[in-house]
Amino acid sequence: MPMGNRLAAEFIGTFWLVLGGCGSAVLAAAFPGVGIGLLGVSLAFGLTVLTMAFAIGHISGCHLNPAVSFGLWAGGRFPAAHLVPYIIVQVLGAILAAGVLAYIASGKPGFDLVASGLASNGFGEHSPGKYGLNSALVTEVVMTFMFLMIILGATDKRAPAGFAPIAIGLGLTLIHLISIPVTNTSVNPARSTGPALFVGGWALQQLWLFWVAPIVGAILAGLAYRVVGGKDS
Repeated sequence: MPMGNRLAAEFIGTFWLVLGGCGSAVLAAAFPGVGIGLLGVSLAFGLTVLTMAFAIGHISGCHLNPAVSFGLWAGGRFPAAHLVPYIIVQVLGAILAAGVLAYIASGKPGFDLVASGLASNGFGEHSPGKYGLNSALVTEVVMTFMFLMIILGATDKRAPAGFAPIAIGLGLTLIHLISIPVTNTSVNPARSTGPALFVGGWALQQLWLFWVAPIVGAILAGLAYRVVGGKDS
């Protein structure tokens, strides 16, 4: 598949992930009477990945996430030369989605973009459960590690064919169920960057953690799967 097609697919897919996942948190999570809450937001993030995996997996591999690209590279599944262009379009797709979401949300009288947080990730005072830096760091490393183990295992050529999107989507749902209270769940630097650019202030100051921790966790998983999966993975 030509690189242009792959990059376009990654841009669209990451746009959908951020708009669908963060959009559910900003627009629907606490909607009076029918708010979807933590369970609904977790499911929304999982559904964005599941739907895009079926839609564009055959085009770009459906990374939608710089950490996934790094993890697949560490696992020997993705060439280093493609890392930078993939990451650039993933971040751009996330930024556009955050901008669209901010525009939609601002249509409600009294909406305050900064006060809303726009589903940004954070720790300390900006963690939903007020968890500190160390808890946030460990959570993001471990959750991203497990996410990549699921991805690498489900897409292994020895795994049952055709079921990878379901396993990956449900895996991301479970990760959100566990970690939304701690960091609002990143495991994806692009997803964190889009909203943070619009919120500014604390969201940008804490953004470093949501690049470093997911990428570290993903690379560790890529290396681990080479051992666990063996040479035929």
